[in-house]
Formats: sequence, structure tokens, C-alpha cells
Amino acid sequence: MSLTELNARVRADLACLDYPAKPWLQPQSLDGQPVLDVLIIGAGQGGLATAFGLMREKITNILVVDQAPRGEEGVWTTFARMVTLRTPKHVSGPDLGVGSLTPRAWYEASFGHARWEGLGKIPREVWQAYLDWYRQVLNLPVRNDTGIVGIAEQGPFLAATTDKGELLLARKIVLATGIAGSGAWLIPDFIENNLPRARYGHTSEPIDFAALAGKRVGVLGAGASAFDNAATALEAGAGRVQLCVRRRRLPRVNPYRWMEQAGFLSQFAELPDLMRWRFMRHIFTMNQPPPPDTVARCAAFPQFSAHPGTPWLDARMEGDEIRIAVPGGELAFDFVIIGAGFVIDASRRPELAHFAPMIATWADHFAPPEGEEDPVLASYPYLTRSFAFTERTPGQVPALAHLYNFTFGAMPSMGLSGASISGLKFGVRRLVNAICRDFFLEDAEASYLSLLDYQEPELTPDSWPDGGVGPGLAPLTAAD
Repeated sequence: MSLTELNARVRADLACLDYPAKPWLQPQSLDGQPVLDVLIIGAGQGGLATAFGLMREKITNILVVDQAPRGEEGVWTTFARMVTLRTPKHVSGPDLGVGSLTPRAWYEASFGHARWEGLGKIPREVWQAYLDWYRQVLNLPVRNDTGIVGIAEQGPFLAATTDKGELLLARKIVLATGIAGSGAWLIPDFIENNLPRARYGHTSEPIDFAALAGKRVGVLGAGASAFDNAATALEAGAGRVQLCVRRRRLPRVNPYRWMEQAGFLSQFAELPDLMRWRFMRHIFTMNQPPPPDTVARCAAFPQFSAHPGTPWLDARMEGDEIRIAVPGGELAFDFVIIGAGFVIDASRRPELAHFAPMIATWADHFAPPEGEEDPVLASYPYLTRSFAFTERTPGQVPALAHLYNFTFGAMPSMGLSGASISGLKFGVRRLVNAICRDFFLEDAEASYLSLLDYQEPELTPDSWPDGGVGPGLAPLTAAD
């Protein structure tokens, strides 16, 4: 099947599944300005899949915005430096159960069945190409080059201010802003305060790797992105790369592979708080190991070394040399790369700054048993089972019930969801169902009045056979 034929199949499949087809939400406005039913911030995989899910439920007055140019949404063609996804190639999710929309269907139409059979994992650029096709074939309403710099209440609605000064009104807003969407990437203070900005980079940033040829490079972090950046520096000709890890040994077991089961992915959010806390505390403690192929990329270079049990304690410049304090001494570098993850802090997100003091965290809702405390886990937002934020003080800001967190920050409350390919299949379904339910409950009175006004006849005089009626029935007239 060619890609042209697959496009036609997608349209045919969606036509067969298009029931019920009747629109059910009434247009709304405020002071003459139209109001979106849903604004989705982020046009990566989570935002696109959410838009498709809403449109299938006939919630079509929506808009997806992304600050990146077209084709650069998310991480895959920007700062992701792995060769392939670590997710198994058979994963589904954005398709929402439509076979012709699966990554496999698109890949086979693009490259052939034999190539799919021989494929190990999906290259990251290929995944972005799949998402580009997905957006195009579904004609999703996406506006690129549009950042959101603030969200606040305006009347009964939410108002999102763009980086161009435009005000977008919406009944509901979904944050689909990825891994750091509930906070910010973490750079230690002693790096930011003591080193010139040109001498360090974060794994989430553009880095001029060609300029590192022949240089001594230090990398901080034990995760996939730290190893990916170390490998990229080595492949660019770095003279030496030393990767430093706080842990005394690298994680070896990947809890994400355990989580990839229908029960956990679909029902985790239904657990009581104590069980969710215990699951996530153990998963966070385990952490993910770097992928074996990424470690192998680094190990292929004799100028690479890894140093477990070597946290960075401080940094300073000595002449033109970076000196990093570690237990028992110092390390010298020409450039350092930080891959130490992110911090969960709503105040670090411009779009959430207004609401940040009012957003409840797990610390506000749950007190773990003695010995099971975890300050990092406690800092995550405490969400409803619909992905909505909750109020730190009940009744203080009801608008939070209309603001949905589909980022990595949802994980303790919801499990794998918007920021994980593995969780999309179930996370999008739960999110879309929740938004549909919320709309219907909010509009129930108007829906009831619509029913009372409904007078479209199905049985008319023209329905009766010529010249006859059934026993005991009077002829049907237009007045009836």
C-alpha cells in the first residue's frame, strides 16, 4: 500500500467510525470575542493525539498552539540526541485505535513491509515524520510560532496570552508541554553562578558540538539524555568525555517496561493515594537506566569514561579551565553539559505563574507514613482523576478545574500519560472522556432545554400508505 492509498484508507476508516456525527456544544463568546471550547498548548505527540480524540467526540471548536516552527515541535528534531526511540516499535497511541493511523501502517506505506520487519527501533527523525503526517492527514487545527506567556481567568472562561499579545479565550485549556511542562530543566546553582554561560550547556539546549572537537568535556547525569549528549560529543571529535554520576552504580532495571501493561496504564489513577504514592516512590527510586545502545555508543570511544559515585559539589574557573569539585578532589574541563533532569515547580512556567501559588501539590493533600517521605514526589501537582489541577485552598480559584495537566508532572497522580509514548493510548482516552463529561455536566441544563424544544417530526402524514389506516386509528393529519 502506498502512502496515497493509506491516506485514502484513513479517511475511509474515519468515515465508517463517524457516529454519532451530530455537534453537541453551543458556540460561546465574551464581549463579542469567540471562545474556544478547548485550547491545547503544545503540538507534540500528546497535544496532537488529544486534538484528534476531541474531534472524534465532535468537540471541534479547538486550537493547538506551539511556540516552535512547524516540524520542530517536541524534542525529536531539536535537542533529542538519541539515534532511536527507546519505546518498542509496536507501540500504538496517537492512532486511538484506528489501525490505519498506527506508526506501523504509516511506516510500511512509506518504506515497505520488509523494512518494517527489519526495523529494530524507530529512529527519532522518523517518529517526527510520522507525527507530521498524522497532523496533516487528520487536518488538525495547529498554529505554530505561538507561545503562551500567561493564563488567567476572564469572566467564566480562561484567557491565554500569546507571545504576540493576542488573547485566546477558552472554556478549557490542556497543557501538553512535555517533560518539563510542570517546571523547568535543572541546572545547579553553582554552575549558573560560577561559570560563564558560554562554557556550559544543558541537554535540552542547542549545543555547538563541532566546537567541542579536541576539548575536555564533562557530563553530569545518569540518564539517557546525559549518555546521548556524551555520545554526540564523542562523535563530534571531543578529546575526552567524562560522565559523572551521583549514584554508586547505574540503574539496570527499567520500571517503564513493567508499567507497559493495560491494567496499570488504564487504571493507575483509580488507586487510593497511599498506593499511588508507594508505586511512584518505588518507580522514582528505581529510575530508568540509559538504553544499552546509547551506552554502547559511548563505550565505543576510548576517550570516554564514566564515574559512578561522583557528584559535582562546586564549580569555578581557574584561568581558562573549568574546575569541578568532586569527593576527594577536582576534575578539569573545557566545557560541561548538564543532564541532571528537571525540577517540578509551577512558578517556573510562565503560563502557570498566575495560578502557581494556588495549585495544590501532593504535599498539600497527602501525608505519607513515617519512613516513606519523598520531598521530590511531594512537590508534584495533585490532580483530579481527570488530569485537572486542584486548589490549594478549596473555593479559592474554581477555574483550576478547567486547566488540565497532560505533562510529565501528571505522573504521580495519573501514571504514564501525555509525556510518554507508552502512556498515550490510555492517557488520551481518559483525558478526552473527562473533558466530554465535564462539558456535558456543565451544559446539562441547556441540553435539557434543547430537548424540550426539540420538535423535528419523524412520523409525518406522508409516512401513511395511500387511503388507509390501521384498525382503530384515525387518519394522521398535518395538525397531528
